[in-house]
Amino acid sequence: MQLKNDLLLRAARGEKTERTPVWLMRQAGRILPEYRAVREKLSGFIELATTPELAAEVTIQPVDILGVDAAIIFSDILVIPEAMGLPYEMQEKRGPHFPKTIQTRADIDNLRISDAATDLGYVLEAIRIVKKELNGRVPLIGFAGAPWTIFSYMVEGGGSKTFSKAKKMLYTEPELSHLLLQKITDSTIDYLQGQIAAGADIIQIFDSWAGILAPDQYHTFSLPYIAQICNAIQQVPKTVFAKGAFFARTAMKTLDCQVVGLDWNMEIEESRTLLGPDKTLQGNLDPCVLYASYQQIETETKKMLQAFGPYRHIANLGHGVYPDTDPDKVKCFIETVKEYSPAFKF
Repeated sequence: MQLKNDLLLRAARGEKTERTPVWLMRQAGRILPEYRAVREKLSGFIELATTPELAAEVTIQPVDILGVDAAIIFSDILVIPEAMGLPYEMQEKRGPHFPKTIQTRADIDNLRISDAATDLGYVLEAIRIVKKELNGRVPLIGFAGAPWTIFSYMVEGGGSKTFSKAKKMLYTEPELSHLLLQKITDSTIDYLQGQIAAGADIIQIFDSWAGILAPDQYHTFSLPYIAQICNAIQQVPKTVFAKGAFFARTAMKTLDCQVVGLDWNMEIEESRTLLGPDKTLQGNLDPCVLYASYQQIETETKKMLQAFGPYRHIANLGHGVYPDTDPDKVKCFIETVKEYSPAFKF
């Protein structure tokens, strides 16, 4: 099906666009009253994510309400460990929790390499529903967590400021660490291939905890597995977002991906220099700017657009939009991108 709005895909491929495309990480979620209305009818996040019709509904909400240039499938990066045999809970105001964690070789041996069609069919069905209901209005982004980020939750058991248990395994059990990372990688490749077959137009790899690794650990335990995924996915453009890993930008120049996501700590001009002319950059407004006045949001958004320049840029935040953000402030950001970016194109 021909897309009516293919700005995101053209920007990802390095083609010229009439304006800068814009979407937001976590755009389908708690910032929208319409999302909360759907969520209140259910037992919790996991029920919403595993009910394809409802996941599809909240995926499309930001396209209708905010006017973004892409939808991103409503799901969670932690569906992969669950599909591998390590279930998780989503605790209100605390986040994900794994009742059982990975500690030994036997724990890893008990995991399976997941099969997307059978273990994650609910995500694939949600993608098919979204594609049908979008009817070509905008592209659909599929995604998965980077293997190191998934590993960190499976070993730690939940969120952490330090992920010291997960990092301890890298130092004390490197062979076991590589074994687990490879199983996660194999599962993730199959999962992303399934998303693409179901209709995802572009995929993003979220390495949310890349920044807690020392550079040598990142280059040993994270980047090679991301490279495997990028090399295996050839049908659609790929975005890699490694939050906090400012030291990884030079290495990402060689990754087989079209787009590199920047967080708000990564200086734009320096990133262009490090990554070279053949990568599209995505980002990177500080999410807290959206707490400011409308005038400040416009000013900071324009400043960001000028720094990135007219081409090879996908406007976004430097991380997910925070749940207490006013949707009208989000619209201000999106509309500023749409109205201002064409002005300096030609």
